[in-house]
Parts: sequence; C-alpha cells; structure tokens
Amino acid sequence: MLKNKVEAFLKKHSISKTVLVAFSGGYDSMCLLNVLLELNLHPIAIHLNHNWRGEESRQEEENCRKFCHTHGLEFYSETLPAGVKATETEAREARYDFFERCAQKFNSKIVLTAHNADDNAETILYRIAKGTGIEGLKGISPVRGIYYRPLLTTYRTEIEDYCKKHNLTPNSDSSNENTKYKRNLIRKNILPELEKINPEAKSALNTLSENARNDAELVNEYLTSLQDKFNTQNFIKYSAALQNRIVYNLLCENNFEYDKKHVEEIVKFINENACSKNGKTRSITGETLLFASEKEIRLVKERPVYSIRIEECAEKPEKFPPDSEGIAYVDLSGTENYTIRHREDGDTIHPLGASGSQKLKKYLNYKGIPKDKRDDMLFLCQDKEVLWAPLCGISEKIKVNGNPTHILRLERVHEH
Repeated sequence: MLKNKVEAFLKKHSISKTVLVAFSGGYDSMCLLNVLLELNLHPIAIHLNHNWRGEESRQEEENCRKFCHTHGLEFYSETLPAGVKATETEAREARYDFFERCAQKFNSKIVLTAHNADDNAETILYRIAKGTGIEGLKGISPVRGIYYRPLLTTYRTEIEDYCKKHNLTPNSDSSNENTKYKRNLIRKNILPELEKINPEAKSALNTLSENARNDAELVNEYLTSLQDKFNTQNFIKYSAALQNRIVYNLLCENNFEYDKKHVEEIVKFINENACSKNGKTRSITGETLLFASEKEIRLVKERPVYSIRIEECAEKPEKFPPDSEGIAYVDLSGTENYTIRHREDGDTIHPLGASGSQKLKKYLNYKGIPKDKRDDMLFLCQDKEVLWAPLCGISEKIKVNGNPTHILRLERVHEH
C-alpha cells in the first residue's frame, strides 16, 4: 500500500519535523502531499512557476494554492522571469536553485520530491544513451543532500490509481506531451518499444539501478580501505582502472562535471607530474585547481578577484539586463562619496521595489548566496548602505526613473 511505503520511508530516515514538498500540482506531487496529510503531517508546499506556458502555468499555480488552502497547508511560490530558456537543463537548474533558497528561507534541511520508479527507469535509459558507468546506472538516489524521495519505488500507475481513488484533480502539464524534451521522448516512444521486448522493462531497469547501487557500494568500500590513495607514489602504482575510479570519485564527491575524457586527462596529468618536486596545477572548475607533485594530489580552492567598473551613460537601454549578468544601469545623480568594498557588520540595503531597508545578511540569505562566498563579494556602498550587490540587485535609491547616469559592471580581474 502506497501510504505504508511512504510511512516506512519517513520512519527509516527519521523524518518528522517541518519539511518542504516540491509541489508542481501534477499526479506525483499531489499524491505525495495527500499521503503526508493522511499521515497527519503538515509540510510546506513550494511551487516554482516556470512561466513557459502563460495562462496555463498561472492556472496550475492557482490550483496548487487552492489545494493547499483547502487542506490548511502553507504554500509558497515564485515565478521565473519571462525569457528563461525552455530547456530541461534550465528548468532543472532553476528548480533546484529555488529549492535551495526555500530550504534557507524556511530553515529546513529536508525537501521531499515526488520522483517515482518510472522517473528512475527513464533516467537510466537517458544516461545509457548519453554514455555512463556504474555510478550513472544507480539512477536517482533515494536521498541526496537535503533531497528525499519517498515515492521512488512506486510506479506511476499506482500513483494515478491513488489520485483517482481519493478524487484528486492534479494539473496536466501540456509540455509533458512534447517529445522535443528527451525525457518525454523516452517515456512516450522508447519505453513502449522496450516493453514489446519485455513487458516488465521498467521493473528491469529499476532492478539494474539497485544492482548498480550495490556494486558501487562495494567499489566505494574498497576505495575507502585504501591507505593514502592521494599519495602520488601510491597512486601511480595502481592499475589504470583504479586510478580512473579514484579520480572519478573525487570529481563526483565534489559535485564537479565529468566525463570519460576529463577523468583520463586528469589521470594523465597526475602521472606526468609524479616526479615534480614543486608540483603543478590544472583547472578543474573556475574556482578549483588540482595540485599534483611527487608527494601528493589535492584540490586547491582559488578565489577569483573581481572589480567594479563604473561608466557614464546617457541613454536608457532597450532592455535592462538580468541581475545574473553582473551589469546594472543606475542613476547616481545626487549620490556622493560612494565606495567599492567588501561587506561589513551593520551593512543594510533597500532592495529595488521593497518598502524599506533590511540587513545585508538577510538580503543575501534571500538571494541564496552561499555563506562561504559572501566575504569575497564586492559591493558599491555609501557609508553603511549598499547601493549595488552584483549578481543580486540594486538599491531602490539608485533606480532609474528617466535615463541612467551610469553603467555598473562586475569584472573578473585575475585568478590567484
């Protein structure tokens, strides 16, 4: 019984406090939310309106709001600005950015998502088509960081039966029929063909996922047992397969992008510098280097250095750039003695469109800026008031009513 599955999952992971539920209003998330109500839990439902389908998207958000109001649940939603690319990657990144900010806003360490066994089967097929290893075949993880997935062993047919039995009226997203999106193509065209070969193809793919998780666990246990595997002289004695796996795990554990070529290039770099006394570095991401010398292999965090350039401007742009571009058109007329500096205790900001000022710390929390990056940020300030927080927004005090007087640009100077 579906309710019992969810209850067992919550008990296994000791989930009883305030949690957030990613609530699109579709069959999966409405089913999950209703089951939680049956279990006498009252989560906070969070909804991101991707704003791709105009009135349809707005109506789906309203349906979610009404469902929560009817059942006495707190509901929180945000709408993406128009113009965000309608791609699976953009949508996923926007959703998880939203979830992270909500977790901070509501001080919760648990976000429940309604991924199910069909989703897992589709994910495995997608990864096979793209090229993957054992880690990729593990599919969707039941628990990853703050994300927990109580329906992962439940198939969509069971979810649809539950919704019908409980007279629920989920949203029906028209974009789910568009096979230009790869997961829709897999669900509508590819899986049905596989089921002609094996009617239990979805179950077989989920079994493959479970087997891969078990095998990966064995491999990881072996890697954990290795002593000083990041000692370069130990590392170069390992087989090529083991060297690749150590580097692969290092990238995965730190949430870095990877592919077979990238892993092999890093392994080659380590071996080439196994006799280097001073050691050398190569870039892993924009802020992380891999250091390899004759003694050790380790990651090095590098801090990019930025500056704020202020240019005069006399014409209003056709379109104001989004905050994420690090460019702002502003009116600095009447604003004197401004400085460019890092944050200080007591800093405040009057966010654009807000009714009043707030502490900069609270503002950065709302914007979802990680705490470890805040000390590196530059701000345009006047005394203790922040006028521009690059990548976040401007102050109401320097908003443009007519023509802007200046353009502000965040520029990367160099790396060290």
